[in-house]
Amino acid sequence: MSTSVLIALVVAVVTVIAALLLLTPRLRTRRLRRRFGPEYDRVVAEADDRAAAERELRRREHRHADLDLRPLPEERKRYYLDEWVAVQERFVDDPRGALGEADRLVAAVAAERGYPTGDHDQQVADLSVEHAAALDHYRSGREIAARAGEDSTTTEEIRIALVGYRTLFRDLVDGDLVDDDLVDDDLVNDDGTSTTNAATRTEATAETGADTSIPSKKGILR
Repeated sequence: MSTSVLIALVVAVVTVIAALLLLTPRLRTRRLRRRFGPEYDRVVAEADDRAAAERELRRREHRHADLDLRPLPEERKRYYLDEWVAVQERFVDDPRGALGEADRLVAAVAAERGYPTGDHDQQVADLSVEHAAALDHYRSGREIAARAGEDSTTTEEIRIALVGYRTLFRDLVDGDLVDDDLVDDDLVNDDGTSTTNAATRTEATAETGADTSIPSKKGILR
């Protein structure tokens, strides 16, 4: 092999290695963005730099891989769906009490799925690996719940908080809260009054971006 050919091969190998070194971080960033969604941007904003943020997200992935996670059996799904309906019905007469029950219920489902309890921040980090899309809504709900004892907290804010909890709850249960057994044709408003034409109701959308109607056996809380 001539010297010129050898040099050309070395240059080609170095070029490929350099290209891979440049491309790998971009591919990693793209993968993490796709997996974590808005959680990626939140972690980047809180970290010293993008590299530190991506190290944190990869750490979450590694920890998540070691968790003993399990799906809910069908009977447990039905149990939790029924429990959620009870929360929604309680909202009509006791909004703050319903919010407290929603918080307890989401924690119970997460624990039964195998997510460690005790450290809330760590549990949220663990949840972000598979449930990142629901976490923004859940965090908004918890922020409202934290000040729900204040007189200034409105029923509308509590309703939006419940929607936030419901988003993560539904993701964890891996089931649809709305089916023929859970919803009838009536609508029940926050004050307990009802209308009868569900087909013509206006779909409400809160600032959370989630569906803000809350179905129950009594109807749909708006």
